[in-house]
Amino acid sequence: MTPLGWYEPGSSLPHRAPAGWKFLVLLGLAGAVFALRSPWWLGGICVAVAFGYVLARIPLRRCRQVAVSLGLLVVFVFALQWWLQGLDPALVVCLRIVAALAAANLFTLTTRVEDLVSIVERVTRSERVGLLVGLTLRAVTALSVIAGEVREAAKARGAERSAVAFAVPFLIRTLRHADELGEALAARGAGD
Repeated sequence: MTPLGWYEPGSSLPHRAPAGWKFLVLLGLAGAVFALRSPWWLGGICVAVAFGYVLARIPLRRCRQVAVSLGLLVVFVFALQWWLQGLDPALVVCLRIVAALAAANLFTLTTRVEDLVSIVERVTRSERVGLLVGLTLRAVTALSVIAGEVREAAKARGAERSAVAFAVPFLIRTLRHADELGEALAARGAGD
């Protein structure tokens, strides 16, 4: 993750495409993913999304981050679904998860938060909704960065397996971040 969030700067076709169109494609793809029941079609969508990463020239280290995160989730969900419903339904559920989350991640890697916020503001005609979307995306990014830093600090102290060594500093830094954000919003006049 870059310091500015998930966005990966670039000049590829997916980077240059307007945020509104990319968002509509993402919504259409999500609808198709949840309407389809064939593993072959869902696998084809996964391949198309993977091609999107290649087309966007996303660095291999970023693709690896996505693959590891999705891989852990998919292994757990696949095992649970296979046990509860059988092999075919487990495969369909996991392909849906991979296609939808990988496409959403590609969207965030190729779209600036500011572009998405301006689209939301234009569509909803509400600056508050745009601010909410922007703050939500930035908060997720900030919490991910805080978690990574706290995890690294615990590891440096030799306490990487301690839940307390992670949870307490993470909670304190998260609350501090929330305070700073609240003060910034108050200074901006939000809520007046």
